[in-house]
Amino acid sequence: MKVELVRVNDAFHFEGTGSSEVKVHTDGSPEIGGIGAGVRPMELLLMGLASCSAIDVVLILKKQKQDITDFRVTADGDREEEEGTKRSPFRNIHLTYKFTGNDLDEKKIDRAIALSMEKYCSATAQLEALATITHSVEIEAAMLKS
Repeated sequence: MKVELVRVNDAFHFEGTGSSEVKVHTDGSPEIGGIGAGVRPMELLLMGLASCSAIDVVLILKKQKQDITDFRVTADGDREEEEGTKRSPFRNIHLTYKFTGNDLDEKKIDRAIALSMEKYCSATAQLEALATITHSVEIEAAMLKS
């Protein structure tokens, strides 16, 4: 896997591409001279974790014929500065999976998330060495199987 960053301005705005050729913009915070032209790198890490797991979960639930009409994942990360440095890695990350659909099976959803977190999501495997990763589930449905 390989990505490339190209500097867009004379400050901290970069355009990144990978194998998909879709451009992703990153930028620094206004405190250091960023202009808000892209996501911040640590936000991108959370997005990577959330999207890695989301893809797994949707793939598993599609195979189980779950009728998902809306699906969102919120990733909330707490950072802590390492002593003697300016680095502030994530120490706790919480993912909230929000489902809307018809006749959703809560047990299937729970199992799909567990499989993602424990077996499939490489981003989880990468980050869980340094951060505690937890999750919760919210389901809105006209009919819910228990």
